[in-house]
Amino acid sequence: MRTIRITNEKKRDAAISFDTTQREREVQFVLPDGSPSNNVKILKATIEQDLSTLLSKYGNLDALAQELIQGDPEIDFEKSGQLLDSSRKLYLTQDNKILYGVGLYEIVKNPDGTEKERHSYLKPTGNINLELPVQWSGKSFPKSKAMRMFVFTKKYQLRHVNGLTYDFLYDIAKQLHEQNAMMLIGSGKKGLQPLILHTSGVPYRGFLEGRIKDDKYCLILHLTNLELKELVNP
Repeated sequence: MRTIRITNEKKRDAAISFDTTQREREVQFVLPDGSPSNNVKILKATIEQDLSTLLSKYGNLDALAQELIQGDPEIDFEKSGQLLDSSRKLYLTQDNKILYGVGLYEIVKNPDGTEKERHSYLKPTGNINLELPVQWSGKSFPKSKAMRMFVFTKKYQLRHVNGLTYDFLYDIAKQLHEQNAMMLIGSGKKGLQPLILHTSGVPYRGFLEGRIKDDKYCLILHLTNLELKELVNP
């Protein structure tokens, strides 16, 4: 169960669960015999059929093109098309050798493509379940305005884990429902820093949306990393 620690307007916090809601597909893809279809991974080619390997073997593109006309050096008839159970990402050198001890860097380039600066890439750590919980920022947006300002790429439903967290989440959902607004939440003391769900995750801004009906509630965490700007003509 994935958990997140959040506060309410009164700065009281609780650890609750969150997950995505799976929707059943309206369209089902089947094989000619009516059995369900499945996605599979198929080996396209091995390293021996890679373009760089073929170029090093035949010298240049003209010689390689002639070999392609006369034969099939780009195809391994024994291995191509095999089904793969699992795969692992590897980094290779220019000689197609496995590279160990990879150093990752963030490179900033100028408009002309030249390198401006580089520094070591630091993997961000998750910050939604730390000692300092996710905070209300106090900044709310009408739903209609928020939908026009941001592109929401992910959404999660917040769920209670006991009776106390039910009351906690219901009160939040009720407040947002009555205001017809979405509340900006985030990390840091003021709730203005981005949310990172897991290590190496993408920083997002989070917005809470609440809905209630009788004693039922729905509290949704919307995530965005893209803000829409008005086009200003020069």
